[in-house]
Amino acid sequence: MAQAHTEAPAGRYGRSADERADHKLKIIGAVLGGLAVIGLGYYGFHTVAAQSVSGQVVSYQQVTPSEMHIHLEVNKGKSTTGSCTVRALDTDHNEVGRKTVRYEQHKTQIDQIITLRTTAHSTAAELVGCSDS
Repeated sequence: MAQAHTEAPAGRYGRSADERADHKLKIIGAVLGGLAVIGLGYYGFHTVAAQSVSGQVVSYQQVTPSEMHIHLEVNKGKSTTGSCTVRALDTDHNEVGRKTVRYEQHKTQIDQIITLRTTAHSTAAELVGCSDS
């Protein structure tokens, strides 16, 4: 005669130790993942905020063979002073003009047309960089 098997049906008397461990690991993983996202967001925000003066060249135009107009847009803190440097390049990408402009206005956004004298005909303009001071 065969003996009856006395194992309890799965799920009837609670979760097994493995299921409880898996659940705890999922919770720990979710918490650590959330902390990582918060940490990366904090780092990214303070990295961007640390650069309190930024700019971009909106457009440029060669006015004469020795003069270029550069439309520069600058973003900064209202009470921050700083400067931006632009340069003009010829067809071979050689620098033919450079100028640093200071910004002390109590504005957060400044649009300015910069007149840049060049030593030769220029075909492009670029922002070298901005800094606070």
